[in-house]
Amino acid sequence: GLDRGAKGQISTLGGFPSSVSQKKEATENKSSPTHLVSPNIKNVRDLPPICLDVRQKQRIPIDTLPSEMKAPVLTEPILPTQPKTMKDFQEDVEKAKPSGDWKTVHDFYLTTFDSFPGLNAIFKKDAAASFNTIEDSGINAKFVNAVYDALLNTPQDIQKTVLKGIINSLLREWKGPRTKDDLRAYFILLQNPQFNNTSTYVIYAHLLRQTATLVEADHHFLVHWFKKLSQKRFKQLVERLLQFISLRLFPAKPEEFPPIAKCSWWIPSASKVLALLNTANNLVDPPLIPYTDFYNSTLDHIDLMEEYHTWQSFGNSHSRFSFCQYPFVISIAAKKIIIQRDSEQQMISIARQSLVDKVSRRQRPDMNMLFLNMKVRRTHLVSDSLDELTRKRADLKKKLKVTFVGEAGLDMGGLTKEWFLLLIRQIFHPDYGMFTYHKDSHCHWFSSFKCDNYSEFRLVGILMGLAVYNSITLDIRFPPCCYKKLLSPPIVPSDQNTPVGICSVAIDDLCQIMPELAHGLTELLSYEGNVEEDFYSTFQVFQEEFGIIKSYNLKPGGDKIPVTNQNRKEYVQLYTDFLINKSIYKQFAAFYYGFHSVCASNALMLLRPEEVEILVCGSPELDMHALQRSTQYDGYAKTDLTIRYFWDVVLGFPLDLQKKLLHFTTGSDRVPVGGMADLNFKISKNETSTNWLPVAHTCFNQLCLPPYKSKKDLKQKLIIGISNSEGFGLE
Repeated sequence: GLDRGAKGQISTLGGFPSSVSQKKEATENKSSPTHLVSPNIKNVRDLPPICLDVRQKQRIPIDTLPSEMKAPVLTEPILPTQPKTMKDFQEDVEKAKPSGDWKTVHDFYLTTFDSFPGLNAIFKKDAAASFNTIEDSGINAKFVNAVYDALLNTPQDIQKTVLKGIINSLLREWKGPRTKDDLRAYFILLQNPQFNNTSTYVIYAHLLRQTATLVEADHHFLVHWFKKLSQKRFKQLVERLLQFISLRLFPAKPEEFPPIAKCSWWIPSASKVLALLNTANNLVDPPLIPYTDFYNSTLDHIDLMEEYHTWQSFGNSHSRFSFCQYPFVISIAAKKIIIQRDSEQQMISIARQSLVDKVSRRQRPDMNMLFLNMKVRRTHLVSDSLDELTRKRADLKKKLKVTFVGEAGLDMGGLTKEWFLLLIRQIFHPDYGMFTYHKDSHCHWFSSFKCDNYSEFRLVGILMGLAVYNSITLDIRFPPCCYKKLLSPPIVPSDQNTPVGICSVAIDDLCQIMPELAHGLTELLSYEGNVEEDFYSTFQVFQEEFGIIKSYNLKPGGDKIPVTNQNRKEYVQLYTDFLINKSIYKQFAAFYYGFHSVCASNALMLLRPEEVEILVCGSPELDMHALQRSTQYDGYAKTDLTIRYFWDVVLGFPLDLQKKLLHFTTGSDRVPVGGMADLNFKISKNETSTNWLPVAHTCFNQLCLPPYKSKKDLKQKLIIGISNSEGFGLE
């Protein structure tokens, strides 16, 4: 009977999309749902708006649905007179398995999924309660999980019944403002594992569309409900959406879906719902899943620059969709490609302009004008580099080439890398006084010493920018909050009076720099005695500068305000902000402007702080098998006995020795964004005595290995070499 339903009878499905504008009008005419104030709601407000394509009136013919899913004329939903409990349901399923009589289970699924009220009647903890709080969805999550886990093991007719019921409920609930019961229904339906199957994608797309076009206040509720899901269920939701986007972009069977022109709203709808999940994930500490689990590697194979240029032209406006509106789905490798190509285009543009200017003045063009040429003396490395970069500020976005005065040799990449290595090593040396190394956290932080000139901090910022711009990995150890500050804001403000490098900080950020101090402040917060009498502290802090103790008030009159049990949270917050933001403001501002003088690109807005760190310093994740596969050989073959000994030893090393080997041969123990293959690692035969230790040329990522005769000898010499390799053998 379902298949005989005339198309005219189901015309409301065709009106599915077109009723968005009616729903919107109805929503605007009604008073919007109550906003519950939450300190984290601003994160939800920052979500990019759904693109206009999602709101356009496009009729999707019923023919796009599989025949078994075509719904008849809608009737009033049948609500269960006496809702089953989870125990009742599980007993019914267990009885049906051996007997083959699934009628009771079939009736349960039929009445539950046929309407939104049916879903609430079964899964709501208390049918009479409103559950209008942002933190509690009022849904029995265990019952939902049990019903969905059992569903995929039921006969096909039950699974089809559920899908037909979802069609009915979506059609029935399309118009009018939303109640919290409606939100609960969307929340439950999004968890349906049937949507892993491409045959259900037409229904899934409409569910995503309805969810995506809810008003902002409703999205707040969904975000806070999503964050309460278990890690397993949350991850399944994310993976389902990523798969939906991937298969819509590159379908295995194109005929399985409607033409892309008729469902251009599918991907924007899925991306919007994915954005809600991403926001929910960021509200939890620690996050439910790593931010990298939101990456969609399929996007590495689309025209990323077209997406980027679309985003640059239209931003987050409603007129055009771009994946750059949802940068959390773009992998770090793809973002690096965008930044590199954007950098290359800027390099070419600036070099071309230099050439045109030269020709217009009737001067003979010189190839050197196409590069940022650095001429420095090894004995005056920092001062020469600073002078050169200051004089050639207009050339910073040209390709970098380095020459050491008095030395022959062309820079084919090796001299540039050596310049970075030597300069970073000198600037970050404790005797230089610019940065303080904290042994507990193994990282550097800005010295708070006041000085007349902060140009050298600007130089470090320029160095980091040049490294990103020229795809060079630096051996720098800054805490994660440094990169958060570097993106505050991601684009340099036009008003020079606007503060830069200031971000919201918490005691966790301080723990990444000064764990001992952070531990002491945490103890203060949890102290059960009388803080004022026992600690005798005020809102004043002291710092030593060149042997002189200086005092700073954390707030006006702070030296006269005692720290008490009542105000200790404020004291800890102000102290943390002072250490990370205020005490080093001028130093970090110079560093910020230096970095952005090179990396002034909208592409930075796509990056998370963690991703900036990976671009600058590389990834800490080592894969020595991948290094083995991509290694090149000079004088050796990969089947030679010495090489086989080498990889047997290296693959058996603990992680700390593997990191030492990488640092010994490349100058850094971290891996570029593109993985081990991007290192261009080479092992060369060193025709010397086997009594010699291995030698490395870090500028070329090259290891020179004598032909050791035994594995034991090779292991012993290699460990000695990589464990005692401070300094360069330069004369």
